[in-house]
Amino acid sequence: MHHLKLGLPSKGRLQDLTIDWFAARGITIERTGSGREYAGRVQGVDNVELVLLSAGEIPRELAAGRIHLGVTGQDLIHEKIPMWQDHIVELQTMGFGFADLILAVPSVWVDVETLDDLDAVAAAFRAKHGFRLRIATKYHNLTREFLRRHDIADYQLVDSQGATEGTVKNLTAEAIADITSSGATLEANHLKILPEGLILKSQATLFGAKNADWDDTAKAALRQMQGLLGIDAGALLDG
Repeated sequence: MHHLKLGLPSKGRLQDLTIDWFAARGITIERTGSGREYAGRVQGVDNVELVLLSAGEIPRELAAGRIHLGVTGQDLIHEKIPMWQDHIVELQTMGFGFADLILAVPSVWVDVETLDDLDAVAAAFRAKHGFRLRIATKYHNLTREFLRRHDIADYQLVDSQGATEGTVKNLTAEAIADITSSGATLEANHLKILPEGLILKSQATLFGAKNADWDDTAKAALRQMQGLLGIDAGALLDG
């Protein structure tokens, strides 16, 4: 008999808010011990096992079907899992962990207000400097897809180690694509959000894995959870 494996963020505010969210719906999660596996008890539903993972690991574990359900940001699922809808079902947005992935440019680019303006600047930049305008980000897939949709081609993505907002100041990039920090952080780094530059709105979300082993025990646990959480898990139960 297998348990339904529920993957939760292993630490921090996201874990606390997730536990509160489940508690408000009749599912109590108690953390025990310091190990990763079996590091807690889930009460209110039968046969659910807690697996604590970093928010960044949860998308991969879901896609591989090593956990049945997991809580993480939509931004991480969309960024890390190509064709994510083939492997993962979005069950419920949770109302916290809000993050917007945005495109920001130097505040001194007063004539850059639209993506067309950015396209023109990128072309001029390449002609003048002989290399492509650099956009620093940790979200390569989402940023590339967004720019492709808007027909912007004259750029290169550079990986930001550490704080993305600092890259323009440090002259390692001309623009950034990053999860919104406070406006103050952007201002301090002489950056402004491009008005058309919202790449993705994200929040903490409960996801289900299509490739997990949905045996009778796991399905029974999911049916119980479905009733308590008010979600529609048909895509997983009918599979």
